[in-house]
Amino acid sequence: MKIKHSIYLLLSFIVSGCAIIPGSHLSKKSLFSIKSDSSVKVVKIDTQLIKELRSDNSIQSTSNSIFDKSTYEYRIGRGDVLSIGVWDHPELTIPAAVQRTAQFDGFRVQSDGTITFAYAPNIPAAGKTVVELHADLVQRLSRIIEEPQVDIKVVGFNSQKVYITGEVNQSGVFPITEVPLTVLDALYQAGGLTELAAWEEVVLTRGDVSETLDLRSFYEKGQITCNRLLQDGDVIHVNRLDKHRVYVLGEVRNAGAIEINRYGLNLAEALGEAGGLKEDSANANGIFVLRRKITDDGDIGTIVYQLHAKDAKALVLASEFDLKSDDVLYVTTASIARWNRIITKLLPLTRSIEDVSQAEARGNLF
Repeated sequence: MKIKHSIYLLLSFIVSGCAIIPGSHLSKKSLFSIKSDSSVKVVKIDTQLIKELRSDNSIQSTSNSIFDKSTYEYRIGRGDVLSIGVWDHPELTIPAAVQRTAQFDGFRVQSDGTITFAYAPNIPAAGKTVVELHADLVQRLSRIIEEPQVDIKVVGFNSQKVYITGEVNQSGVFPITEVPLTVLDALYQAGGLTELAAWEEVVLTRGDVSETLDLRSFYEKGQITCNRLLQDGDVIHVNRLDKHRVYVLGEVRNAGAIEINRYGLNLAEALGEAGGLKEDSANANGIFVLRRKITDDGDIGTIVYQLHAKDAKALVLASEFDLKSDDVLYVTTASIARWNRIITKLLPLTRSIEDVSQAEARGNLF
């Protein structure tokens, strides 16, 4: 009888333990019992959530000065080369010899920021626009020449540069010229993005501040707020895409890691890549997306999104729910499938109990 009671106790323990078999079930209650101090929030994936996520991913307001090219003016810097000519006064214009460029024969802005022209030595040029320098030079030449007609051009843009690294076809150093240079312009000059480029992770560093730009929102939604005007010393780095993946676990046909391509990955696509749900065991209302979230105090919390796939609208919602790198997609087990698994584990024990009972009846036990 002691053996029989022990088997029953073991049976009771297994029955209670099967309810918390890892990978068998995931509920709101179990999520909040992970840790008493953990930050876990379960949010239903619905139309309102999709609108909120889209709103969070878009920039609400941005200064027009960032994008208004009409106000852009190039300012001359040290090392720039200028071409200066005075109409009807060829003696003041250095002619370009055969096989020599205007940049070679031009006036270079010195390290002190000045240039020297005939009858106008040591003119401050660095930091001025061509229009401002033109006004200064005309004023000085007016002392010698009546109503001088002066033409000034920047023929060597050497003072201001941007740097492009990462997943572009031709990384390097690119000059800023009189034509305003934006992020997209610079990437085009660098030969465009490679196949491994992460469109959503183009990092613009200006001084000590780095900002992540989402180029996919520009290409797909026309969101121009990511197309910043570049300044001297800006660094653009395009991250690699091959380390961006989500993890699919639970009751799917092909669990594992799925890479996010340059066009992104939504929930419906991830389920399709995983072969879909297991029809005989998956809980269609138990599709969860676990995502890391930095809390206000700097700690790493977790937010959990739940999709009720038994609803006819679920597939539409799943196609609108974009996954992020390191998201975990988990499909829980249906109740009947969990019960079947419990029964399968209990069958050997029930046979043992039956064998013990028969042995007791025959008096053969010990």
